[in-house]
Amino acid sequence: QVQLVESGGGLVQAGGSLRLSCAASRNILSIIPMGWHRQAPGKQRELVASITTGRSTNYADSVKGRFTISRDGAKNTVYLQMNSLKPEDTAVYYCKGHYNWADYWGQGTQVTVSS
Repeated sequence: QVQLVESGGGLVQAGGSLRLSCAASRNILSIIPMGWHRQAPGKQRELVASITTGRSTNYADSVKGRFTISRDGAKNTVYLQMNSLKPEDTAVYYCKGHYNWADYWGQGTQVTVSS
């Protein structure tokens, strides 16, 4: 079992920045991969960014160059640094981890970008 708890969402103006955190209940090096997804109203949930044990990262084309995923093994936490935010980034952001053949999700954190 893995519990994932997100934090850091909020309201920000376009062009601003936010950092999301995802705290895991076990060693994140055993959760492969870990990533961030988002779901906007009326849209399907989509992958935003992911990171593997080897620090290999993957980003959606829409966020490349603006978002950065990273992890801190000592804190069992994965981060999503979001810069140059746009109104279209508005969504509920979910942390996801794959462990022991199962996927685990956090409860989500709302990010709202005003124009």
